Amino acid sequence: MIHVLAIITTKPGQRDTVLEAFRANVPAVHAEEGCIEYGAAIDTEGVGPFQAPFGPDTFVVIEKWASLDALMAHAAAPHMAAYGAKTKDHIVHRAIHVLSPT
Repeated sequence: MIHVLAIITTKPGQRDTVLEAFRANVPAVHAEEGCIEYGAAIDTEGVGPFQAPFGPDTFVVIEKWASLDALMAHAAAPHMAAYGAKTKDHIVHRAIHVLSPT
């Protein structure tokens, strides 16, 4: 299994716009072979001082894939290229962390 954390930071005030496009793309991703989990998360309010918040312009995509091949096919999928084209002008930074369980 492959785990992915994608940390997406948008231009100020654009997170909801990007999340709207993300949510529209989720059904196509869930239909991909090897997709176990794929969803977005934002900071939880009221957690307290031990939290290291990402902030109001950032969201994290939490993914699980059956294999590295499935992840690579996902990255090359036409719907992912379309999502990237639709959101690229709204995104400042993205960091993709690909992890293997120990």
